[in-house]
Amino acid sequence: MDRKISLFDAIRTTRAMRRLKPDPIPDVLIREILEAATCAPSGGDAQHWRFIVVKDPQIKKQIQIRYKRAFEDLKERFHAAPPPPGKTEAQKQRMLAARDHLTEHFHEAPVLIVCCLYGDSGSGVGAGASIYPAVQNILLAARALGLGATLTTRHLLYEKEVDEILGLPEKAHTFTIIPIGYPLGHFGPVSRAPLEQVTFLDRWGGKYL
Repeated sequence: MDRKISLFDAIRTTRAMRRLKPDPIPDVLIREILEAATCAPSGGDAQHWRFIVVKDPQIKKQIQIRYKRAFEDLKERFHAAPPPPGKTEAQKQRMLAARDHLTEHFHEAPVLIVCCLYGDSGSGVGAGASIYPAVQNILLAARALGLGATLTTRHLLYEKEVDEILGLPEKAHTFTIIPIGYPLGHFGPVSRAPLEQVTFLDRWGGKYL
């Protein structure tokens, strides 16, 4: 692991790592990642987040079955879509191959972190504001520790079934499941659309720099 990586280097190289080794991860590293998550801001500092660390093989397999079923529901849309901004068709195809791999091996990741909100955490477009900063901290902390991770939300197509598998109470809601493991690939720069395409000055459409 590289503890000397700078914050901006981590941000620029935190790729979605979908190919993970099944090797176990020391609990101390997972705890460090979760402590980073709880340093994130949340609405009103309410800290309604809850995290489920899933290591049980049977529970992971049950989740993977729903994850794969959701993939089959969305597969045609994935393949028909154009390459994401900043990516070529070849890069898109590599991404799809990695997505296929993760779908088949989701349950083999040594740890799944399920990120939830509990209680009066709001609804609508603002609800995620109290959990997604913690999610980003998880991804960056994993990167700093040399661990691969990726944000997934596909399970939400079968949310009630996954909630039951995880034993969630009525007022708890999952937002993402993050598989974490030592990466089979290598970290590298992310590819994104140029800043000028997504940034405006003062008003929508105003040229930025």
